Amino acid sequence: MTATVKEIAAWVGGEWLGDADRVIAGARPLTEADEGDLTFVAEKKYVNAWHESKASAAIVPLTVPVNGKPIIRVADPLMAFVTVVRRIRGRVPTPPARRIHPTAVIDPTAVVGEGTEIGPYVVIGEGSVVGARSTLHAGVSVGRFCTVGDEAVMYPHVVLYDETVVGSRVTIHAGAVLGADGFGYRTIKGAHVKVPQLGHVEIGDDVEIGAGTKIDCGTFGNTTIGDGTKIDNLVMIGHNCRIGRHNILVAQVGIGGSTITGDYVVLGGQAGVAGHVTIGDRATIGSQSGIYRDIPPGSRMIGSPVMAEREQFRIISCLRSLPDMRQDLKKVMAHVGLVAKESKTSRE
Repeated sequence: MTATVKEIAAWVGGEWLGDADRVIAGARPLTEADEGDLTFVAEKKYVNAWHESKASAAIVPLTVPVNGKPIIRVADPLMAFVTVVRRIRGRVPTPPARRIHPTAVIDPTAVVGEGTEIGPYVVIGEGSVVGARSTLHAGVSVGRFCTVGDEAVMYPHVVLYDETVVGSRVTIHAGAVLGADGFGYRTIKGAHVKVPQLGHVEIGDDVEIGAGTKIDCGTFGNTTIGDGTKIDNLVMIGHNCRIGRHNILVAQVGIGGSTITGDYVVLGGQAGVAGHVTIGDRATIGSQSGIYRDIPPGSRMIGSPVMAEREQFRIISCLRSLPDMRQDLKKVMAHVGLVAKESKTSRE
């Protein structure tokens, strides 16, 4: 579809400046935008790129001046641009109708809320409840006595084990598994004997869980994920963990059992957390870090083993200098007679 700059400004509640009747036919990022396209400037540092762009108009921060082409000023250009892309491409979300595919298998005791869509080959077990206006895509498996809130979305082949609780407005991407047994064994008479895993998983409201992520059930109590937490793809969360509110867990993070995180904790990609660790509120841990001890609130840590970010950067800086330092040490040792002088050939 097409729209004028003035019409688009109304969509996003923005202030338009310049040619309000300029017709926009597409919406693309700065590096791809061409004549007839709308683009966006996320931050002031991209203003020069906007000036050089072929785009016909842009959504910009409130402080960006006019450069001869129409602009729409908003407080959050990125989210406003998302709205425009959806409108122009005809992808405005619409409330789902209550449709249940004929191949779905729903236990007679299960309850499915109004406006919820159940896709092909979905299975919903005994006593489970799925809230209103939710969407379960093809092949989703919901176990016995699970609870799913309103406006949840589960993509193909998501698996909820028995008694899993999922809050409202939760998005779970394809292949995620919630509530599988925790990895708990005792060695008895030379054999590894499984410890029964009798708890379940509870997911708060407004959580997003990435594709292929696994969250184990508790041994006796629950594994919990706090409201607003965002979990990337291929993350592993062990049994009995208590993940706080509004955490960010980036791809391939692994968290050992009985770990506790505070609110607004960030774990970079491939960070590994040993079991029984507590990470305080608003701590930030860098990618590929190895966390083996408790982390105080507000800390910025990196490395394996993990240490304060500033200290780790000093160590990295020293490592870069090691070859030169080694040569200097050899010269000093030769000067004081501790080692023979190296020949030019050996140094090379």
